[in-house]
Amino acid sequence: MISNKLGRIPPYVLARVVAETKAARIRGEDIIDFGMGNPDMPTPRHIVDKLVEAAAKPQNHRYSASKGIFKLREAVCRWYQRRFQVNLDPETEAIAVIGAKEGISHFMLALLNPGDSVIVPIPCYPIHAYSIVLAEGNVIGVSGRPGEDIFPRIAEVCKNTWPKPRAVVLSYPHNPTGAIVDLAFFERVLELARSENLLVIHDHAYAELCFEGYQSPSILQVPGAKERAVEFYSLSKTYNMPGWRIGFMVGNREAVALLGRIKSYLDYGIFTPIQIAGLWALNGPQDCVAEIVQTYAERRDVLVEGLNRLGWETSKPRATMFVWASIPERFRHMNAVDFSMRLLREAKVSVSPGTGFGAEGEGYIRFALIENLERTRQALKGIKRVLNS
Repeated sequence: MISNKLGRIPPYVLARVVAETKAARIRGEDIIDFGMGNPDMPTPRHIVDKLVEAAAKPQNHRYSASKGIFKLREAVCRWYQRRFQVNLDPETEAIAVIGAKEGISHFMLALLNPGDSVIVPIPCYPIHAYSIVLAEGNVIGVSGRPGEDIFPRIAEVCKNTWPKPRAVVLSYPHNPTGAIVDLAFFERVLELARSENLLVIHDHAYAELCFEGYQSPSILQVPGAKERAVEFYSLSKTYNMPGWRIGFMVGNREAVALLGRIKSYLDYGIFTPIQIAGLWALNGPQDCVAEIVQTYAERRDVLVEGLNRLGWETSKPRATMFVWASIPERFRHMNAVDFSMRLLREAKVSVSPGTGFGAEGEGYIRFALIENLERTRQALKGIKRVLNS
């Protein structure tokens, strides 16, 4: 009964850990959950107040526009100009999406023909690969482990693959590894894209979650980038709005039109009061963003410094809300899922096994920084029991 497309998607690797976490909680166990990257902090008050105000107006209860109301698209473009000094046309170069996950999925459906190939660094956020599968395309995975320059591998694939790949999906700062790049990296990628007739799709969901002075560049800062690139951005992490499901895609106008065309058949847009609250987030005070970033930095420091004190050698990421940790040497005879299960059962700590992000994630686990400092310290005590057992 299952379609061929869904049949190409393997069983959810994280399902075993998720099911065990749920079962443990039903038994009354206190599980400290670093698994799903689901921000736990509240949405800033001024954004919530704007939603309440807008929701009280009956004219906002009707169907919205699938591409987003104009004022939101205008706010997006003004934010890009302030943040990255990139000029965008709100009418043709910006479109709202119901979260970046929806936007990427629908964009692949509009972009790809059956059998088209797309390059994806692995490990990756799962939808980067599976949106291609659902569009009946082929994923060309290239190894993207931390500390390695992935560009030569992408260039090699372009040189040695026929038919030529249609696009490449990138995402920096990177989920799950926390890898970062500079603008020079995007310059090289776009030079390759021009010579190989590639579209570059950049998921910039963690653009603002950066530490120690690092500022994540937009691919659109490269001169001429709009000829070959689009960029997705989400309000989920920057403004603690994950459940609101609001983001946008900007860049190449043909690609924006393509996404707009398929969305016009598939949805009626985001609830208008949420869009109004979203533009208020972009246009309003930004001190809340600095506070959110500071909270993640503090959680990262407590977790990573605590792991290192326990002998679990782990590096501090300079961006994202994740810590990508190699399985301690003593436990490397175990695969990532089995080690994650041991942490769950013996430390009462839930994490994501690296293989949930592709085969190149074997040997790693991912911590999401979604527990407060007290709970994080409690988790370290549980982890200590496992490491000393």
